[in-house]
Amino acid sequence: MDIAGLIRAIVTPLVAHPEAIEIRPHETEEYMAFDLTVAPDDVGRVIGKQGRVAQAIRTIVYAVKSPYSKRVRLNILDAKQPSK
Repeated sequence: MDIAGLIRAIVTPLVAHPEAIEIRPHETEEYMAFDLTVAPDDVGRVIGKQGRVAQAIRTIVYAVKSPYSKRVRLNILDAKQPSK
């Protein structure tokens, strides 16, 4: 299963600027992390009221069988934040 493709498929219909979606995978000691960045005016759409949309996205992503030996983590970054 392509986790980055799954994230893109879920997020694209939610945002006004799908061309601004960036997904950067990187590995940490504990997780295979995916950093999601969207246009600044789309961040609220992806997070949702009280984080409900973000939690729903994470629930789907975490439930999918991963090809990685580590757990998957989805980070939704503010476009103004420098990535780590």
